[in-house]
Amino acid sequence: MSTPKAKAKAKAPQLSDQDIQQTYSRFQNELQSIAGKIGELEQEAEEHTLVLATLDEALKKEPNRKCFRLIGGVLVERTVKEVVPALRTNRDGIKKVVSTLTDQIKAKEQEFENFKREYNIRVVQRA
Repeated sequence: MSTPKAKAKAKAPQLSDQDIQQTYSRFQNELQSIAGKIGELEQEAEEHTLVLATLDEALKKEPNRKCFRLIGGVLVERTVKEVVPALRTNRDGIKKVVSTLTDQIKAKEQEFENFKREYNIRVVQRA
């Protein structure tokens, strides 16, 4: 009769040391890439929030005030009341993407941990 531990080891496909190393590096690169994208998008959402804070004041006092917006590399003239809703929509969309990426990175981290456990990988710190 086989033990649960033996079954767990039997599930892991036999990979060469080189394949294990490549998979480990791929996981690290994917996690780093997702984390970088999350940071980039969080910064962009924060910039949207700062601009909205400024434009909200103008919206109350002068909704027809001229403002300029960069759309696809083209600077266009609009009014504050036209720009604010679009900025809110963009910011909310960015926050949704960040949330999705956060879920994705958590799942990928779990997958990475399972991989490390499956192949008995331990990180050795060098002094």
